[in-house]
This record gives sequence, C-alpha cells and structure tokens, in this order.
Amino acid sequence: MIEKDIIVIGAGPVGLFTVFEAGLLGLNCHLIDNLDRVGGQCTELYPEKPIYDIPGVPFQTAQQHIDALLEQIKPFEYGLTLSERIDTIEELSCENGISTWYLKTNEGTEFKTKNILIAAGAGSFEPRRPPNIEDPDRFLNKGVTYAVKNKSTYKNKTVFIFGGGDSALDWAVELANDTKKLFLVHRRDAFRGAQHTESQMRELVGNGKIELMTPFQIESILGNNHVEGVAIKNFDTKEVLNFEADELLFLFGLNKKLGPILDWEVELHEKKILVNTENFQTNKNGIFAVGDINHYPGKLDLILCGFHETTLAVQEAFRRLHPGERVPFGYTTSNTKLQRKLGVTE
Repeated sequence: MIEKDIIVIGAGPVGLFTVFEAGLLGLNCHLIDNLDRVGGQCTELYPEKPIYDIPGVPFQTAQQHIDALLEQIKPFEYGLTLSERIDTIEELSCENGISTWYLKTNEGTEFKTKNILIAAGAGSFEPRRPPNIEDPDRFLNKGVTYAVKNKSTYKNKTVFIFGGGDSALDWAVELANDTKKLFLVHRRDAFRGAQHTESQMRELVGNGKIELMTPFQIESILGNNHVEGVAIKNFDTKEVLNFEADELLFLFGLNKKLGPILDWEVELHEKKILVNTENFQTNKNGIFAVGDINHYPGKLDLILCGFHETTLAVQEAFRRLHPGERVPFGYTTSNTKLQRKLGVTE
C-alpha cells in the first residue's frame, strides 16, 4: 500500500501545481490519472493550442505549459500512477476529527492518506461525434480527428473543421496559414466562441484564407479505408455538395462523465463537486476538489483559478497532518531551502 501526505486524483495542470505547493510545505504527493501521460486535457485534447492568460507568460502552447509545470516540480519527490483510475474511496478511521482514507484503483493499486485532492478537470471525457454519421471512428487517424495533437498533420492539406465554439474558431485561425485549403462548417452563421477570435476568423475569410460554409452540416464521409472527401448539406436549400478532402476535424465539444466520482458520496451541484471557499474542502473531511471539477458561487473554469484553489487546499492539508502547528508560509524569494533545491546560488 502506498502511503502519502496527499493523494492527487488528476495529473493536469492543477494536479501538477499541487506537487509544487505541497513541496514548499515539506509534504509529499502521489498523482493518479486514467490517461497514459500527465497533462490532462492540455496534453490529450489541445497540446498545441495557445494559452494567453497565465500571469507573466505572454504566450505558450498547452503542452509548453505542462512542460513548464513539470520543470517547476523537479526539485520535489512525488509518485505517479498512470492509466489507472480510482474506483474506491473508503474512510479507514477518524481520530480527533481527522479522517484517514483508503483508495483503490481499477488495477488494484492501493493508497492510504489523510488528504485527497480531486483535480480531475471535467471528470472522464470523450469528444462528441457527428450525430448523423454512422461509425465515424472507422476513419479515426485516417482523415478523421477530434483534437489537434500535431499541427503538421494538416500542413498543405485540404481541411474541413466542423463546429461553432471556441475550439473550432481557435483552430480555424491557427491553421489557416498552414493548410492548402481550409473550410469552416457550421449549422448557422452565429458562433459561440470569443468575439475577438470570431473577428479574426472573419478577417481570414475576407482574405480568402478560410472558406466559411454556413448554414451547413456534414451529410457523409467519402472514402473507403481513408477519407477522400466529404458531403455537406445546406440547412435551408437541402442541397448536398461534395468536396475532396484530406482531413476532417470535428470540434463539437466533449461529453463529460463523472464516472466513479458519483460513488464517492461527495456533495454535487449538477456535474461538479461542491466545496467551501475557505479551503476548497468537500462535505467529506479531508477530501478536497480543485480546478474545473469543483463548484462554488462565482466559480470560473480557469487554470489560474485552480492554482489559487489548490494553494489553499494544500495549506489545510498541512494543518490536518500537523494539528496545532503553524503553517510554514513564506515567500519563495526568501526560501533558501527551495533555492538550494533549484540549484540557485548567489
């Protein structure tokens, strides 16, 4: 059985930053994720998507953000279990109001801790498929994709992007100059994404870099073992148009599933875990929820908000492990122990 000060469920950006905050207080962590690598949605869904709202970092891709977080936690020891999910959480004991928890994964790995931080993002997730296409996955990675994992996949090709949200707009703008021809297909000429990005997209349409197809939806995928083209249908006229195509990128969002979280008896608000804003603890003693998985009045689903939440949660975890002791808070600029770990010299 693995015993740690904090067990972190989820190895996305907020889970990784938890290791840093815990390390500053001398606490050890173990990260668990059902994906086969760290990074969460940043790595799995949009590794090359630009991020602009990390303080002090004008621009970096989602993967660069994860790489930077991994570099940041190098000074601290932590455990990592991938390709496993937590199925069971049980209270082992409660002494002086402090619970000890037992966790078990679907592969039988067991853990013991006084603090559980759920940093599971949106929970389990999978991309939404086009609703009227039978088995689009038969073309998966053969011309059909649901996320951009490598921009070079689309270079000098004829690409169709389907969708009307932030991801569809972001990638239409980002890929417009790399593709041979780029089509953006949506069922109406109104979009759900950021106004600034929509303005960029329409400017590229005006410059001939993007061909906007509205109001259209996909009718069928053309090809046998690989995508050769696509048929799209006009909503108003019902006319079906056939096009040659190399790549079809479906960006209809995600189906989010809480999975085993529903069995952990934490209080929920719709599909998120309710927490207090003092320390982001749930209704269960010693179980915290940070990042996109939690809910409280005024909640914003931003990475930087998750960083704030886990910082306060880790401080409460220290108090539970060392009752009566003062949390050794200090600015990192004056933390000589950390500086030695980082190899900083005067």
